[in-house]
Amino acid sequence: MTNSEQKLYNKAFYLSLFTIFYNIIEGIVSMILGYKDETLSLFGFGADSFIEVISGIGIAVMITRIRRNPDSSTSKFEITALKITGVAFYLLAAGLITGIVLNIINHNKPETTLWGIIISVISIAVMVWLMNAKKNVGKELGSDAIIADANCTKICVYMSLVLLFASLIYELTGFAYADAIGAAGLAYFSISEGKEAFEKAKGKECDCC
Repeated sequence: MTNSEQKLYNKAFYLSLFTIFYNIIEGIVSMILGYKDETLSLFGFGADSFIEVISGIGIAVMITRIRRNPDSSTSKFEITALKITGVAFYLLAAGLITGIVLNIINHNKPETTLWGIIISVISIAVMVWLMNAKKNVGKELGSDAIIADANCTKICVYMSLVLLFASLIYELTGFAYADAIGAAGLAYFSISEGKEAFEKAKGKECDCC
């Protein structure tokens, strides 16, 4: 392996580490503020961030593996991480749907969704940057696996957009079901990501885009 390739693999690995630590911080902040403001969509967004941490660890291990041997097959650790990720996304979707039903029945509304707007805007900026950075590294290395990971980051952008729109609608109009609609959108993407994780665990190509 050339020095140039080694540097690119190092960059890919550092990007995966950044993804992990960013999601930890985002998850903690989102869940605390979502709970405080009774915002189901923001709380669910934070829970999703922690699931992304599990996925990110699997990606870091994958990059380490292909750096050592580009032709190696997916490790048992990666497959296990994918399965855990898939189960976690399905559980998140079930939790969000349950929360939506309870909030509608009890007529619960968020105190404010301002933090949802702020966090989602930051997340969109960070995830778009991450997606492009990973894709550029993947193209330079000719690595389909790294490019696929970059494409899967699009789902994070979509979820951030859902949170942004739901938070904006509620903050501007006070529409009672805006938060519930946002949570439903997050549940939809959680099911999509759960399905994707199980498909990748079976060796299928990522179809995130």
